[in-house]
Amino acid sequence: MFRDCTGGLSLAPPTDLEPPSMSRLRFLLPAFATAATAMAAVPAASSAATTCGGARLRPTVSRTAQARHATLCLLNRERTRHGLPRLRLQVSLTHAAVKYSHLMVRQGFFGHVSPGGSTVAQRIKHTRYLRGVRSWSLGENLAWGSGSASTPAQIVSAWMRSPGHRRNILDRGFREIGIGLAPGAPRRAGSSVAGATYTTDFGRRQHR
Repeated sequence: MFRDCTGGLSLAPPTDLEPPSMSRLRFLLPAFATAATAMAAVPAASSAATTCGGARLRPTVSRTAQARHATLCLLNRERTRHGLPRLRLQVSLTHAAVKYSHLMVRQGFFGHVSPGGSTVAQRIKHTRYLRGVRSWSLGENLAWGSGSASTPAQIVSAWMRSPGHRRNILDRGFREIGIGLAPGAPRRAGSSVAGATYTTDFGRRQHR
């Protein structure tokens, strides 16, 4: 089953940025997937940002690693707050997420299916993540923002206010995550405003 829906928050964004754009995709076995996209205005960032280093930084080439760890910290704060196990950063998932964020920026598109037709399941199958596993589930959240909407704190806060993205983040079954950030927006956000594009790939797997 596949379901697609759109929606958005009614908050007006600050004048120096565009609202973050977000997209969510989920794959489970047996075959089941839901997807939701939302154009959402920027909500107030979580207070957890004050204890996650780099949460309020605007990602640049030199700050990518710091922003990735801040994003993981913020996501795990939300899971811990809801009594869920922390997500572990996983190399293969991160490799797929990083490549996809850069692809969206380079080719100027935003969505779970690339212009070449690749899906999140196909992209992750091209890594070693699903080799030798008996069952698996995957989820993907996408976002991009410009100006102060591009910080990890603002992106995670926007995801948490979107039911579909929140469901991926708080899914008890997911135990691993890949986080990919690319400086720049998948479409023009204004020549004087820096942007960042985020991909988070969630995973669970059981080996044979």
